[in-house]
Amino acid sequence: MIKTDPEKRSIGIYFIDGVAHVRVWAPTAENMHVVIDEKQYELQKEKYGYWNTTLADLREGQLYKFLIDHQKALPDPASLAQPNGVHEHSAIVDLDQFRWTSIEWLAPPQEEWVIYELHAGCFSAKGNFEEIAERLDHLVELGINAIEIMPVAQFPGDRNWGYDGVYPFAVQHAYGGAHALQKLVDDCHNKGIAVILDVVYNHLGPEGNYLGAYGPYFTEKYKTPWGGAINFDDAYCHGVRHYFIENVMMWFRDFRIDGLRLDAVHAIKDFSPQHILEEISSQVEALQKITGRKHYLIAEVDLNDTRFIRQKDKGGYGMHAQWVDEFHHALRVTAGGERSGYYEDFSGIRDLAKAYTDAYVYDGQFSE
Repeated sequence: MIKTDPEKRSIGIYFIDGVAHVRVWAPTAENMHVVIDEKQYELQKEKYGYWNTTLADLREGQLYKFLIDHQKALPDPASLAQPNGVHEHSAIVDLDQFRWTSIEWLAPPQEEWVIYELHAGCFSAKGNFEEIAERLDHLVELGINAIEIMPVAQFPGDRNWGYDGVYPFAVQHAYGGAHALQKLVDDCHNKGIAVILDVVYNHLGPEGNYLGAYGPYFTEKYKTPWGGAINFDDAYCHGVRHYFIENVMMWFRDFRIDGLRLDAVHAIKDFSPQHILEEISSQVEALQKITGRKHYLIAEVDLNDTRFIRQKDKGGYGMHAQWVDEFHHALRVTAGGERSGYYEDFSGIRDLAKAYTDAYVYDGQFSE
């Protein structure tokens, strides 16, 4: 297990005291260069498969790629911006440049949240973070005190449901990018609204997915309905686990997101001694001690297994809540919706009542 420092970023290009640090994981590479403004800089190999260097005089907005073993130059797996699309250069972003105004913000307790789920590309006419901020008063009038933003990780094109992202660290350029998301979070907090972000750690999309060129980010041990399974427990999994833990830390630390909704964690296959969700929970607890803020983890899981939300000292993974689809399914059938696919197991008002009282509709009985 690679030790993660909750206080600072440690992959991609990032700044510490004005000095640019360049670090990438490529455990099977023979040599590595970063190409910035068409000039190559050699990286030095360190333990656990990482390559790094430090460079002076780098600035936000500069474009770069990594050159692995003198082959084709590729975007950064931990890119913070892809201004020209998923196949083109990454761009340097200094997340510390943003100046927060909601300094005293503390999210209300999770049990008090009234959540409005929104899609950044559909919530407003322009489909960007700036216009979402302009409509926050409308949400406050509705009684909303938390928004849940569907995935914003960079995907091909300008419009997408969000679940085919290929750069987990890069905020979708069409929505406004990293600093625009930081400002939206700041504006939400100043209006008394907590921010939850939907993240996908069970797969990545196909187009623009170059992670496999850097290392064994994926494994053939398992399959998912959406593509290759993330390598959380196969050979070289240490670098992959670190990559996704770093992503969690970034959203909470650098974007001040209040909660993450982890998409379909039942599709995360991990038979390690410590499940990746449990490790994420432990790292988040360490970060909370530094930030003084509460950071929530919400797991979408269809297994109706309380292990996901059980405390770690009681054999659980330590998630703070579960996204339960069974209420939705029961409500849809009760309202006269279709009874095919995974809706066919639901009978209507009786199941809806059980979802209200027990959360799980299916907690032991037979499922067709």
